[in-house]
Amino acid sequence: MSTLIVLLPPRDLAVPLPEWQLPDLPFLLLDKAGRTQRTGRSSLALLPRASETILMVAARDLLMLAATVPPLKGPRLRQALPNIVEDQLIQDPQTCHIALDPEPLGGGRRLLAVIDRGWFRFICESFAAAGQRNVRAVPVMRCLPQAALVKAEAAAPALTQTGASGDGAHVGADEAETTSASAVAMPVVAAVLGTVAPTAPALLGERVSEPTDRVPHVELAIVRGLYGEGLALPAAAVAPTLRTLAGDAPVKLYTLSGLPGREPHLGSATLPDVAKLFPGAQPLTFETLARRACDCRFDLCQFEFSVQPWRLDRALLRRLRVPLWLAVASIVIALIGANVQWLMLARQRDAIRAQMTALLFNAFPKTTVVLDAPDQMSRQLQQLRVAAGELSPDDFLSLAEGLARSLGSVPVNGIAALDYHDRRLEVMFKQEVKVDPDLGKRLARNGLAGAIDSSTGKWTIRNAQ
Repeated sequence: MSTLIVLLPPRDLAVPLPEWQLPDLPFLLLDKAGRTQRTGRSSLALLPRASETILMVAARDLLMLAATVPPLKGPRLRQALPNIVEDQLIQDPQTCHIALDPEPLGGGRRLLAVIDRGWFRFICESFAAAGQRNVRAVPVMRCLPQAALVKAEAAAPALTQTGASGDGAHVGADEAETTSASAVAMPVVAAVLGTVAPTAPALLGERVSEPTDRVPHVELAIVRGLYGEGLALPAAAVAPTLRTLAGDAPVKLYTLSGLPGREPHLGSATLPDVAKLFPGAQPLTFETLARRACDCRFDLCQFEFSVQPWRLDRALLRRLRVPLWLAVASIVIALIGANVQWLMLARQRDAIRAQMTALLFNAFPKTTVVLDAPDQMSRQLQQLRVAAGELSPDDFLSLAEGLARSLGSVPVNGIAALDYHDRRLEVMFKQEVKVDPDLGKRLARNGLAGAIDSSTGKWTIRNAQ
């Protein structure tokens, strides 16, 4: 099963919903054995097809937090989640999509990922329209080489996110939780994933030239244990921000390298290399980031965004339009052909019946009613043979004569009884007479058919024709 991993850009707040578009996306294509087949950057419509598509959602678009979740499932859980996180959001929680980490934290607490529902729906529908059916979305923070992965709330108190999300719609946690978190030195892993690339001027067809001496803004993804956040800030402010967020905890910084092409930008070919802005950071290749996405089990496509291969959407119906028309045309042609053949056979049957009836009337003009022409013809011929003095093959004398020729080594006085009725002869041999097995074959040579009743030992003989 081939796998396509795609890195999504963060949502640009300057672009209204009707004008949302996805730029060229970096991707990595793996075959079913995990070997790299292709890597590059392509528009959504030209992305290679794969059995599974994994989307790495930008860090700035997600808010990850821990909360106590009631033991509910399905639609009831989906209705309860907005009420759980509404105190930590500025945006209306009803307009957010909330996904749950499959691994519980203990004590009824679960890790939640919050994203703007409109933006996430746009992403899922865009990939579905492009032919990517089996889509899975994972947080890009979970794809970073994390320094510590703490799964218990006692070992890692819940750290509330303080960075700005893609919709700018959440605030910090209460002071009590922050004070509790500060007592534990949580290692921090950060990664610079590229420069900030606004897409609003590109949609308007403008070209913006950026000064060469300007320090660019960068996309920063931060991971602390199970929690992650995304920031967009000047490159010079990365180090102070990480020191402030980490406190006494160790910090490890990565820079994304090997990214196919460049991030979408507007005439900014003179932007400095991100890796040169952070000489002490370790390189993180795009292929490594993508392969770690394959191991992430936190799928954001839950509830109404869950993969349903049986769902017939417009994109699937559009692709199946020609096969469906061919199937319907084949069924119609088959039905027409079957009815035409039935009509032809019916006409042939009626013609044969008319021919047999005419033959019966020609041979026996006095026939008044025709019910079964072949049977009536046989009975009329039999009556003529009897009237002419000929024996019928079903008569007693004919059957008895054939039996006498077929007895062979069986003595004639060995017959105990003969019974004739319904044009068949029933023969009962004496108990002391042994009938040889070849009697049936001798009857067949004389035009008779014989069968023995194993329970009574009685033979039934009739005309074989």
